[in-house]
Amino acid sequence: MDFSHKKVIVTGGSRGIGRATALAFAEKGATVAIVYKDNAQAALQTLSELPGKGHTAIAADLSDPAAAEKLVIRAVEDLGGLDIVVNNAGIFVPHRIDEVDYQSWQEAWRTIMDINLHAIANLCYWAVHYMKDHGGGRIVNVSSRGAFRGEPEYPAYGASKAALNSFSQSLAQYVAKYRIYVGVVAPGFVATDMAKESLEGPLGQSIKNQSPLGRVAQPEEVAHGILFLASEGSEFMTGGILDINGASYLRT
Repeated sequence: MDFSHKKVIVTGGSRGIGRATALAFAEKGATVAIVYKDNAQAALQTLSELPGKGHTAIAADLSDPAAAEKLVIRAVEDLGGLDIVVNNAGIFVPHRIDEVDYQSWQEAWRTIMDINLHAIANLCYWAVHYMKDHGGGRIVNVSSRGAFRGEPEYPAYGASKAALNSFSQSLAQYVAKYRIYVGVVAPGFVATDMAKESLEGPLGQSIKNQSPLGRVAQPEEVAHGILFLASEGSEFMTGGILDINGASYLRT
């Protein structure tokens, strides 16, 4: 895969899957905008590790609807254009229905939906408006196997990812006329900071054993799938959802 001269936004790009994705694009010749919320130290560290020149780090709180337009404008200015958007930023807030009070329940749903769904829809809006006037582009959204198998202890998370899948497929059908292609990756557990507590806890080994490989994914493995969906030649994958879960959950 060659991404020479491609301009890429990666949200949540300072750590985990986002960091691995930013590095992978840069290694293939792309110029990358790492988007982060408040951990400037991690973002600048990742930025310093990207091979090549012209990369940038942009702070943006995407829970604010106004931030999406500002982000696209800034990225286009810094990078000199925009070809690919990877919507990786997301949150996972515990909210077991029999353990939280009603106010906390509502807050969990609002917060998770704002970041995992609304923020992505808003960024896609501005990305599409740029790409349709500049020859097309690629959008890759990071979902989860939880969209299919359910998340009984974290239902808003599962619902947000299921909605993200539906939104991505609807978008793929509509924007194909502009040569904009939309793909989704749906990982299972990945060895990231977000999963660290679960993987190091008493259920860690049983989580790993959900896959016949006896482990969870590495961020680089998810990044590989993202790059595939963003690459030339994958156009007929538009609207597709790529499972990256080590056969821990098989949908029919």
